[in-house]
Amino acid sequence: MTHQQALAFGLIAVTIGAFIWGRFRYDLIALVALLAGVLLGVVPAKSAFDGFSNDITVIIASALVVSAAFARSGIIEALLRPLLPRLKTERSQVPVLTAAVTLLSMTTKNVGALAIMMPVALQVARRTATSPGRLLMPMSFGALLGGLVTLVGTAPNIIVSQVREQILGKPFGMYDYAPVGLALAAMGVLFLSFAYKILPKGRTPATNIDAALAANAYFTEVQVPEDWTFEKNRVLDLHAMAHQEVRVMALLRGGKRKSQPHPNTKVLPGDTLLLEGDPQGLDDLITRAKLRLTRADKPLSMEEPTEEVRVIEAVVGAESGLIGETAQRFDLHGQHGVNLLAVSRSGFRLSQHLNRVRLRRGDVIVLQGGERTLPAALTALGLLPLAEREVRLGGIRHALAPAVILAAAMVLVAFQVVPVAIAFFGAAVVMIAIGSIRMREAYSALDGPVLVLIAALIPVSEAIQTTGGADLIGAWLSALFRGQAPMLALAAIMAVAMAATPFLNNAATVLIVAPVGAALALKLGLNPDPFLMAVAVGAACDFLTPIGHQCNTLVMGPGGYRFSDYPRLGAPLTLLVLVAGTPLIALFWPLVKG
Repeated sequence: MTHQQALAFGLIAVTIGAFIWGRFRYDLIALVALLAGVLLGVVPAKSAFDGFSNDITVIIASALVVSAAFARSGIIEALLRPLLPRLKTERSQVPVLTAAVTLLSMTTKNVGALAIMMPVALQVARRTATSPGRLLMPMSFGALLGGLVTLVGTAPNIIVSQVREQILGKPFGMYDYAPVGLALAAMGVLFLSFAYKILPKGRTPATNIDAALAANAYFTEVQVPEDWTFEKNRVLDLHAMAHQEVRVMALLRGGKRKSQPHPNTKVLPGDTLLLEGDPQGLDDLITRAKLRLTRADKPLSMEEPTEEVRVIEAVVGAESGLIGETAQRFDLHGQHGVNLLAVSRSGFRLSQHLNRVRLRRGDVIVLQGGERTLPAALTALGLLPLAEREVRLGGIRHALAPAVILAAAMVLVAFQVVPVAIAFFGAAVVMIAIGSIRMREAYSALDGPVLVLIAALIPVSEAIQTTGGADLIGAWLSALFRGQAPMLALAAIMAVAMAATPFLNNAATVLIVAPVGAALALKLGLNPDPFLMAVAVGAACDFLTPIGHQCNTLVMGPGGYRFSDYPRLGAPLTLLVLVAGTPLIALFWPLVKG
């Protein structure tokens, strides 16, 4: 072992130790490792920042934006809407929701697919009194399995493809993962459809600020457009469209008001409706029924033409000048360039025009304004914005555009017209340009810590290969497995990746293990491709802990899970993937070069 190899191994060992220790942030550890690599001389200074321009980083960032645009479009909820009323028990809910998120994660990044489907699952659980803990973990595992199918489904596939290009001169294609991934995903969904019963029923979900605030109803006022042509135009039809989560509190027509209108009352063009519900339910009904917020059609004050319109919640503070005033009398729009869209007050029911409601201390209101105008307006009005609670209420949705754009990108990649990074970067840019997702939302969708982690670790992991360390480990392992069945070596590499990924990040696991797997294959005179596939599958299948993958972390709070719940369902699924995945990889990717 050379001096440089020893330094590279030592750096990797310390980095892994820091990851496992868990005392510091993953992204900080990666940045310190990169700096240490440069100072030690194992990472060339001119290559230190190559990870930030690497295709891996670009593809993952673009996939996150594309996933956020899908979530905003509502197309998945629309496709599932006919099925949702039929999902009355967990026996039907688990297979359908797990299969849906698995299929979705085949077309976009798995964590994005899960983020899109989680609100649907929580809505179903609430309506049917099903424990969210019985639904969310199978969905998380389904998202991980679905990510195995395509290049962009999960970060390990993208990174393994890049490693293959460095070693063999050609990356894996978009659908090279599909034969193995589809088979494992099908088996996994089938397993989860029955094995979810292992999970405990009595877990209590963690309550976050969104859930606490959603407990109070919001009241808003909408106008029925003059060209409104809905066939289902009775009050009860609107209630049914909102799944009874939004109520029509009053109907204003021709200067007359009907409080608590009869369910059979017809809603006509030109009517004004006073609605009660949570922000998500109100947004969904307003969008689906093509209603218009009465206060949102006023032109907003914009300091610059590049400003975006924001809708945000705020609390009326103790010293606010709005206390005792109405939006109409205070002239919110004229004086401050903002529109009042909704009001939430405990024990309060709206029965008059929204702009005539006298505001009180502690009211939660929803305001619309320009992104540069809102901060000054909030300060001047004595309002306290609710952190991380920017909401949409009746905004424009592009239901089909994200699906069409993503399909076009996938076709271009499949026919090798453009590289994967360009296709997904282009898809993200087009979605932003046409308004499917706003620039602010695109920035929010970018998972900064994960992107920094990957970008910083790429040069560090390459040090193992550039110093010859990967070949050295490959030689040691080849001596261990020489004379043994090649399938045993393949299973061992997958098991190593599976064992490492719960404690490292899956991207870090691939960056470290993939070069070793390829080196082992070459030393044994075998085809490196199945070994790289084994690393991709092993690193992506983190079913044992809530910390190894964002999907598992994402469902922990809403599902009310404990650390020990994950291996309860995840251990048998991990064994299934290891036992079935090894021969599947060898079947589609022969161990011996032809």
